[in-house]
Amino acid sequence: MIYWDIFRMALNALWANRLRSGLTLLGVIIGVTSVITIISAIEGFMGSVQAEINKLGPTTFLVVRVGGIITSEDAFFEMIKRKPFEVEYAEAIEDACEDCEKIAMQAYGFSREVKYRDKKLSNVYIRGAGASMIDIVDYEVEHGRFYSYEEDYGGRRVAFVGTTIQKQLFPNIDPIGKTIKINNLKYDIIGIAKEQGATFGHDADKIIFIPFNTFAKDFGTPRRNLTIFVKARSIDVLDKAMDQTRVVLRAYRHVPYDKEDDFSLLTADSIMEQFNNITRFMRFGLIGITSISLIVGGIIIMNIMMVSVTERTREIGIRKSIGARQKDILFQFLFESFILSVGGGLIGISLGVLLGDLLINLINMDMTPSLLAILLGIGISSGIGIFFGIYPAMKAARLQPVKALSYE
Repeated sequence: MIYWDIFRMALNALWANRLRSGLTLLGVIIGVTSVITIISAIEGFMGSVQAEINKLGPTTFLVVRVGGIITSEDAFFEMIKRKPFEVEYAEAIEDACEDCEKIAMQAYGFSREVKYRDKKLSNVYIRGAGASMIDIVDYEVEHGRFYSYEEDYGGRRVAFVGTTIQKQLFPNIDPIGKTIKINNLKYDIIGIAKEQGATFGHDADKIIFIPFNTFAKDFGTPRRNLTIFVKARSIDVLDKAMDQTRVVLRAYRHVPYDKEDDFSLLTADSIMEQFNNITRFMRFGLIGITSISLIVGGIIIMNIMMVSVTERTREIGIRKSIGARQKDILFQFLFESFILSVGGGLIGISLGVLLGDLLINLINMDMTPSLLAILLGIGISSGIGIFFGIYPAMKAARLQPVKALSYE
């Protein structure tokens, strides 16, 4: 009960100085809100990137002309000068790689215009991909079907479209069997992909898949942005499949035995690792910069508590003269700083969540803070309150009753 009484006295003291307490709370609120918002943004950013990369699956790897971490200017120019990919590489890997289950070549580009009757849609992402792509990458069929090997081999003008194409060009109409024009060339819609959502303003559903051979025939083969998607038979043989693919490509690209690969093999884990390495310092920097505002809030708490000790010196002397112990005075002032910091922390977390909801609508990204971020915000704010409040509390507790009573 003694500590509860001390806690109530701390609340009454803060209430008696509402304006000062409110301004102190404001400093903590700003600090915690900024930290929670940044942590939520980073978590949402990393989660969105991880979700995109996870579409590859654990047994899939990419073969790209330019990829991996660039460690120097020389490495950058070496990658730029690499020979373009050839379509025959995918066939060679399929023939020679015993542990490869599915192989698909992909090229990409943007259409100038996609039309259906009087409706138009520009800047649509066009992917020319092999028929195996649907089995390699995590794109699910919502309606209809994906194109077949025969349609790919024959260069048929068929299209597998994202939900944005359906909503924009075919509102309240079943698009299956309808004909659209991509850059004035007619394509029959045979399927609709399951909705993927948007990230960082990029609409992943504003996409059209067409057979790779059709893409090469209608748009030309873009040898510099070809990517080969390879799915191993199992995760246990993933490394073997990558080694077999490496041997094939080195032979076809005539890479000398004493030279490094002039291509890159990327798995979902390696892509995420590279992304983490690139963004690590940026993430720590953002958290560090916003944490400065928390430290400023702690300094405000200490300053206000020092002023409070000075103003209440006679009160402290009276309490000590009627039997208050040193630790009672210490705990009262610690409780006051703790209440200010935790109260500011809780309000700051609430504001951070609200700001996260606003940002979701702006950049299409999950900004809801995790339980870890919330606990971290409460822990940091309460820790700052105790750390910056302990010196004023000790100063108040050590006041001599006679000197305190004589203070004017």
